[in-house]
Amino acid sequence: MNIFSRLPEIGTTIFSVMSKLALEHQAINLSQGFPDFPVSEKLIDSIYQKMRDGHNQYAPMPGVPALRKIIGDIVYKTYRHPVNSETEVTITAGGTEAIFASIAGLIHPGDEVILFDPSYDSYDPAIRLNGGIPVHLNLSPPDFSIDWAEVKKKITRQTRMIMVNTPHNPAGSVLSSSDLKELEHLAEEHDLIVLSDEVYERIIFENKTHESVLKYPNLAARSIAVFSFGKTFHATGWKVGYTIASEIITREIRKAHQFITFSVNTPVQLALAEYMADAENYLHLGKFYQQKRDFLLEQIKGTSLNPLPCYGSYFQLLSYEGVSTKTDVEMASWMTKEMKLAPIPVSAFYKDRSDHKLLRFCFAKNEDTLRKAGEILKKI
Repeated sequence: MNIFSRLPEIGTTIFSVMSKLALEHQAINLSQGFPDFPVSEKLIDSIYQKMRDGHNQYAPMPGVPALRKIIGDIVYKTYRHPVNSETEVTITAGGTEAIFASIAGLIHPGDEVILFDPSYDSYDPAIRLNGGIPVHLNLSPPDFSIDWAEVKKKITRQTRMIMVNTPHNPAGSVLSSSDLKELEHLAEEHDLIVLSDEVYERIIFENKTHESVLKYPNLAARSIAVFSFGKTFHATGWKVGYTIASEIITREIRKAHQFITFSVNTPVQLALAEYMADAENYLHLGKFYQQKRDFLLEQIKGTSLNPLPCYGSYFQLLSYEGVSTKTDVEMASWMTKEMKLAPIPVSAFYKDRSDHKLLRFCFAKNEDTLRKAGEILKKI
């Protein structure tokens, strides 16, 4: 058979590669972004009870009404953005499906989509699989800030969408109010859709405020905000996320969503609706993860590795510039095989594989794991 791949240069993701390498060499895995501490017993018990109560069949395609309702209530309390939970909230199989369904529903062949590297590795393939043309703009360390004048130069008659991510994976940077106002101006001026990946909305540090597209009415009207329960409640394997967008945009997202997954598992949706009724279950996540970030930074004091500013997400970038001339891919592989600690090379998040001698480490781990990682890093 002659198979003509639509993604000929795409292989196994760097996350799978590094996790496999970590397993083979019995290395501490700080590469893939998953916590190694338990999910709330209360939430797990609630899911089990929902199963026992017989809630094991298909949920409604847009999501369980109770879950969509409480999402709308929380969004209004948090961002003062009124949400019609019936027509503007869609429960998806994780943030990745939310992103894919949004692009599939709204991007036509030949449409250009502006995105910023380093970027999560699903963005570009999702655009291309749906006939779109990714337009990559590189951001540079240490602050990974966006040059909006440069963005404006990249906008053409074919530009349909801009994708942003805040708090940012892998950089740990956050967009400011002035960034959102610039984005709002460009989106209105050029009639663009904004796809905003905000899965780390609750994991933000240094008393900074998460600047959601939902806080800006004119921007919210032409935006899709993407969120993830997996990130918020330490349960990445459950793959439950959601989108919030105007009714006219949501209608198109759901057209794609219903043929990608149709619906998300019922008992978890029902349990999440109950669990989120208590704000204590999500309001203190920033403090919780900042303590973990600070603990990791304390462990690497005195090493030759330089931490970059991290204001959100659960990833810390470390620069090894001046320590080794290896590429970041070589350094990550060497560190995993020889030092028994697995990071992610940041060049994997750049289309052009820009190498800034940076490695990404996940600090969503228990203190014993982070302490052992620190002991290894002190030897470098």
